[in-house]
Amino acid sequence: MPGVLVLHSPAETLRRVPQVVLGLVLFGLGVAMMLAADLGVAPWDVLHQGLAQTSGMSVGSVIIGIGVLLVAAFVPLRERVGPGTVLNVLIIGTVVDATLPWLSTVDAVAARSALMLGAPVMVALGSGLYIGGGLGPGPRDGLMTAFARRGFAVWKVRTAIELSVLLVGAALGGRVGLGTVWFVVSIGPLVHRALPWFTRPEVRDPH
Repeated sequence: MPGVLVLHSPAETLRRVPQVVLGLVLFGLGVAMMLAADLGVAPWDVLHQGLAQTSGMSVGSVIIGIGVLLVAAFVPLRERVGPGTVLNVLIIGTVVDATLPWLSTVDAVAARSALMLGAPVMVALGSGLYIGGGLGPGPRDGLMTAFARRGFAVWKVRTAIELSVLLVGAALGGRVGLGTVWFVVSIGPLVHRALPWFTRPEVRDPH
């Protein structure tokens, strides 16, 4: 059975929490920027947006709900939950709902394009902070790594998952567009660049 992923001592975990929280806030802001630009969103957010439109829920609530379901899937997949996993579920969707209303007031094409271009940068910075904090995988990344641990190539698992959520989300009315393409091609290199800036060194417990 899966359990709690213990990565650090309680004191070290507390020292890392502010970095992880900041990263998740920036991640949520990046998601809201892409949604507000309305020029196409990241694959997972195509699903979130499509479900929000069909259910009448807010996008942030859908993000939280999907996160909860994915963490529940950790049980049969025997994936462990870290404190960062729980924070991920709670914070990103909350930030999206808090920031999207005022970002959505932007109407000019130039401003919307700027939001679209800047969103992956914000998500990458948030990802670097969150992943670099080392408090456990997000629910979506945990799903990917759970299958990868069973012998599947990571890139194949990620491609299959993201293509699936993109297709389902598009069928439900999620927005696929230039922003989707920009996010897909830019996020990998941007996270690769940001991660070394924020990765904290491993601290060995003297006990």
